[in-house]
Amino acid sequence: MNPDRLVIMDETAIRRALTRIAHEILEKNKGVGDSIMIGIRTRGIYFANRIAERIREIEGVPLPVGELDITSYRDDRVRVNAVGGAQTLKAPDIQDKRVILCDDVLFTGRTVRAAMDALIDLGRPRMIQLAVLVDRGHRELPIRPDYVGKNVPTSRLEQIEVRLNEVDRKDEVVIIQQRG
Repeated sequence: MNPDRLVIMDETAIRRALTRIAHEILEKNKGVGDSIMIGIRTRGIYFANRIAERIREIEGVPLPVGELDITSYRDDRVRVNAVGGAQTLKAPDIQDKRVILCDDVLFTGRTVRAAMDALIDLGRPRMIQLAVLVDRGHRELPIRPDYVGKNVPTSRLEQIEVRLNEVDRKDEVVIIQQRG
């Protein structure tokens, strides 16, 4: 066993977290009318699809799912053309909808801020809520998730890797201790 790598969520834990988040979304919003799930590329898209599927299984109601590429909105890369970024959403119209933004890991909050900038450029949602599979802390911006699969306090020397079957052929969340 590698002491520098620890599985903190297996396939069963991820499935349970997704089911719990789906129930929390339904309870908090009293259903999913006028709602849309938006996944942040890459793993956030699969996370959003899985939650939408759980909601469909529970309520019998399909929930539209879109995907968002925030590359041109990131503040840690040179902005090429923010207007071109407006083409980054593959989803139905978000105007006056409750948008449930989904990502795999919440860390500093900068990815979520970029995603909100991209969404606002595309329309005015009635509300934006945030669902994450893992919240690892270390926020640099005042961003707090509405729905969390697992809170994992980490050091800056650790990394969290989310592996999903759709991309990685395995469902697990791993914490990796960097040697330093």
